[in-house]
Amino acid sequence: MYVAVKGGERAIDNAHAFLAEARRGDPSVPELTVPQIREQMALAVARVMAEGSLYDADLAALAIKQARGDLIEAIFLIRAYRTTLPRFGSSHPVDTGAMAAIRRVSATFKDVPGGQVLGPTFDYTHRLLDFALTAEGAAPQAPKSDALGPMPRVSEHLDREGVIEPEPAHDPAIDAHPPDLTREPMELPAARALRLQALARGDEGFLLGLAYSSQRGYGRTHPFVGELRIGEVWVEVEIPELGLSVAIGAVTLTECETVNQFTGSKTQPAQFTRGYGLVMGQSERKAIAMSLVDRALRWAELGEEDTGAPVQDQEFVLMHADNILATGFLEHIKLPHYVDFQSELELVRRLRVAAMDAEEAAE
Repeated sequence: MYVAVKGGERAIDNAHAFLAEARRGDPSVPELTVPQIREQMALAVARVMAEGSLYDADLAALAIKQARGDLIEAIFLIRAYRTTLPRFGSSHPVDTGAMAAIRRVSATFKDVPGGQVLGPTFDYTHRLLDFALTAEGAAPQAPKSDALGPMPRVSEHLDREGVIEPEPAHDPAIDAHPPDLTREPMELPAARALRLQALARGDEGFLLGLAYSSQRGYGRTHPFVGELRIGEVWVEVEIPELGLSVAIGAVTLTECETVNQFTGSKTQPAQFTRGYGLVMGQSERKAIAMSLVDRALRWAELGEEDTGAPVQDQEFVLMHADNILATGFLEHIKLPHYVDFQSELELVRRLRVAAMDAEEAAE
């Protein structure tokens, strides 16, 4: 039992008041609004939605404001709120092939059906501070362009030649009752469907580090980006009373398919292998990293050697990817541990006394 601290409740109330004051900042500066965060910090909002497993830009923006810009704290707030929501049903799998894309690029072919569409990207910007942004003025105007309609996937071209592994066959049992990481504890070893769920809501920085390690040789995964696309897809649900499906809205997704090192044998011609990433919102760095880690975790099913790299260790990756679990375990050590520490301190003191007595006896 922790030692009680006199006045602890009042101290906590004061800490909350200080937090509110620090969150607001200088009162002479206009307060940041939730719509401003939603519209002008869209990539931060997208990360909070993706790793919080709740697609609601307004709530994600509110969480960012409440958390003073700490995205992991905002993700924690969103996940906590998510647990209070009822679940009415499940949607059909979204059709990313029919995505209304605003960005679609491929690193494997110069010319692809539908063309390379750069869209909004930092890829070609100079990493120089733009001090013009400190001045308020008219909103910049981009050239008018429509979202792209359905486009064939780059992997379909490779499929026709047979030079890439086929898409894994669907398991009817899993399709009928897909695993749900938000409702059931993860059990290892985990099937790919569950692994992809864990990676989709995993910490972007952790996955980025793992993906980078695999590119540097710890896991031997250095792929080509077969296709990266960002855009909106329709979400449909089945209405049992009507016997039909209806669209309830559209969500923005980022999808990445990577083309990885090939495999082959005496009986199987050489083929490229696949990695896959799908993330809510615009988050291409996360989607690419996810696809690299997905491919690295498939080493066993592809008959490859286990190099012992962290990115190939399913337990290491999946049990450490969740930033909320990691945060809870990390930050709990700043809470009172007086009794634990005092017991260890007393043990150290006794050991030191015993060692000194032994030295004196030896003399």
